[in-house]
Amino acid sequence: MSWIEAIVLGIVQGLTEFLPVSSSAHLRITSAIFFEQDAGASFTAVTQLGTEAAVLLYFAKDIWRIGRTWVVGLWDRSVRTSLDYRMGWYVIVGSIPIGVLGFLFKDQIRATARNLWLVATVLIVFAFVLAFAEYWGRQTRRVENLTLRDGIIMGFAQAMALVPGVSRSGATLTAGLFLSLTREAAARYSFLLAIPAVVMSGVFSVPDVFDTSGTGSIPTVAQMVVATAIAFAVGYAAIAWLLRYVAHHTLYVFVLYRVALGTLVLGLLMTGTISAT
Repeated sequence: MSWIEAIVLGIVQGLTEFLPVSSSAHLRITSAIFFEQDAGASFTAVTQLGTEAAVLLYFAKDIWRIGRTWVVGLWDRSVRTSLDYRMGWYVIVGSIPIGVLGFLFKDQIRATARNLWLVATVLIVFAFVLAFAEYWGRQTRRVENLTLRDGIIMGFAQAMALVPGVSRSGATLTAGLFLSLTREAAARYSFLLAIPAVVMSGVFSVPDVFDTSGTGSIPTVAQMVVATAIAFAVGYAAIAWLLRYVAHHTLYVFVLYRVALGTLVLGLLMTGTISAT
């Protein structure tokens, strides 16, 4: 991997991780168009540690409060009705689907699911799903109204993002809108829900990212560190922007962007400009 590739992919990861446009799809597409080789699923997983570090910092007070309340609530029944205690369980239970499915289909996720024909198609299809959710969602329920059922449903939606192009934030936002949550409530829970899955995936992928037995670009340790640090810095700014944006705007701009990007990639594939694998 060249230094310019590491830097560009770090920026792309930070910009797109929290938007409903699929960061894994963007890394895959960027690699194919500009660098003619796939940086790989492991590179994506490790750079996501940078963006999740941004989440941990941005929501540090909330995470500490939720974690402390959840631990206390294990033996103190008086706090079990609080939102923080329930939120702790919602994040734990909601993380199970992506953990199980990610483990069972690890090989397919790292190979078959990264085919650009599939990635482009999924970008377009799920753009329309997001549009329907934005149109039909009543957005009458706030974060205080979250239930365990919501956590489970949004957890399964998050698991769909194992396929590049779906978008983890896009899937959870879509599910939240269908559940009548406000965009801001769905986004906040989406940020918290991502922490266990993304951190574990990134940690376990560290050895694989330096494996020279496969194909594609292999970063050095220094390049991996720099790309992850860039993803952290850019991602931190993206969190604040997205929370402000979803509070006052619809998600249709992301729908149009996804359709345009997916169509562009399909066109490049049809003309043989880029390779699908």
